[in-house]
Amino acid sequence: MALHVPKAPGFAQMLKDGAKHYSGLEEAVFRNIGACKEFGQTLRTAYGPQGRNKMIINHLEKLFVTNDAATIIKELEIEHPAAKLLVLATEMQEQEAGDGTNWVVIMGAAMLEKAEELIKMGLTPTDVADGYQLAVDKALELLEDLECWKITDTRDIDQVRKALRGTLMSKQYGYEDFLAELIASACISIMPEQTTFNVDNVRICKIAGAGITSSSVVQGMVFKRGAEGNVTEKNKARIAVYSCPFDITTTETKGTVLINTADQLENFSRGEEVNMETQVKALADAGVTVVVAGGKIGDMALHYLNKYDIMAVRITSKWDLRRLCKTVGAVILPKMAMPTPEEIGLCDRVFLDEIGEVPVTIFRQDGAESRIVTVVVRGSTSNLMDDVERSVDDGVNTFKGLCRDGRFVAGAGSCEMELSRRVEEYGRQCPGLEQYAIKAFAEALRTFPKILAENCGASGQETVANLLAKHQEGGQNYGFDCTTGSASVFDACEKEVFDLMRTKYWALKYSASAACQILRVDQIIMAKRAGGPKARAPGPQDPDDD
Repeated sequence: MALHVPKAPGFAQMLKDGAKHYSGLEEAVFRNIGACKEFGQTLRTAYGPQGRNKMIINHLEKLFVTNDAATIIKELEIEHPAAKLLVLATEMQEQEAGDGTNWVVIMGAAMLEKAEELIKMGLTPTDVADGYQLAVDKALELLEDLECWKITDTRDIDQVRKALRGTLMSKQYGYEDFLAELIASACISIMPEQTTFNVDNVRICKIAGAGITSSSVVQGMVFKRGAEGNVTEKNKARIAVYSCPFDITTTETKGTVLINTADQLENFSRGEEVNMETQVKALADAGVTVVVAGGKIGDMALHYLNKYDIMAVRITSKWDLRRLCKTVGAVILPKMAMPTPEEIGLCDRVFLDEIGEVPVTIFRQDGAESRIVTVVVRGSTSNLMDDVERSVDDGVNTFKGLCRDGRFVAGAGSCEMELSRRVEEYGRQCPGLEQYAIKAFAEALRTFPKILAENCGASGQETVANLLAKHQEGGQNYGFDCTTGSASVFDACEKEVFDLMRTKYWALKYSASAACQILRVDQIIMAKRAGGPKARAPGPQDPDDD
């Protein structure tokens, strides 16, 4: 007879064997803060124009070499529950602003690091969280006063280029002017008159070879595959789009055909040919000059398409088919049927071209009404092109943000420094224990210019001291100059280094919210894990949808 071993008294006796339970300051609060600090330390070296790259190999053994925080966080698959709260905050930031994910993690980790010191001094985590909430509310209020430039016309390429430089400088330092010009021209060309700008309308096609400065913008869509038949170019094309294979139709049910004579066999084969020729001839008579199919284009079909001088293109991705239809104004036909005039798309020019040594089919819309634009990214390696693609994504998201709110604050750490100074002044006027937390929040903001300086090889403390002196004299737009390698400062507004106010607003909000949420946790209760390997959640259905 097996002996029943009693469990230790307390909370653990209510849980199943294998469950874990942590409580109190040492076990729960400091453990959570420690995990978030480590997370912040990992990403702080990737911040700014001179940020280091991280080499990440994910669960599928795919290699990523990048300093883009959103990609690093996504591929790390973080398990710790407190660090996961910071990850959730960065995901919200990515959805809301499309940039500033690294800022959220570094700020959240810095706030928790300062909170740890205050808790060890004797403050309760709730006091610290309340003080942080007061500080962030005041910071968001003060942020409105730090506006140093506003974009007045989102269709003016010079203004948009000026606005995008700051975002791109932190990703592709040295290429910011070229990429800003490229993204500005791409976004403005498809800017709708009435509705809001759609990020998905800027497509990216990566073709290895040449260098980043060989990248270009194409009005319309670019596909990395050649044409199927002999016809390689059509001007003022009328396009029929099929999601099915363009071939002899087969019946859905099996049947047996009894053939007794050679004539019957000849007529049977000839019937298929006549049927296919009739369909292709009908397309040609309707004025269709390009056929796009989602499946295989049969040899016989190709023969008749060449005979009637119709260009044939095969696109296997249903997502690309949908985007192409959006570009040319066509309707996808699910079976081999004659399109009506309303279902036929129009394109100024469809042609086969070569970029580098890669054959590409280009659907070019020269008119002003092009609804989709493709940025053709060139580069020496696939990792470099992936990094440029992420930079273009951030730039396009910044353009979307400035269409909603065109106000900008000075970059290079000047906005954080000025906010820190003003929040600290506000803290001195507050009675009660919250003033310590407000002062800690102000100190956390100063980590940004310090990190920028350290990543550039300059002294962080000296840089912060120089900036503080300038800001107290009234130079609220002074930031760290990363071009000199020393602790020198410059007027970021004069040098046109700007950050979108909207990005800073949401980053402050989400980082403070995550930090306060983590501080208010006093127990961690982990149930026993279910057996077997953990099932992975399905990823995005379209490889382009991140």
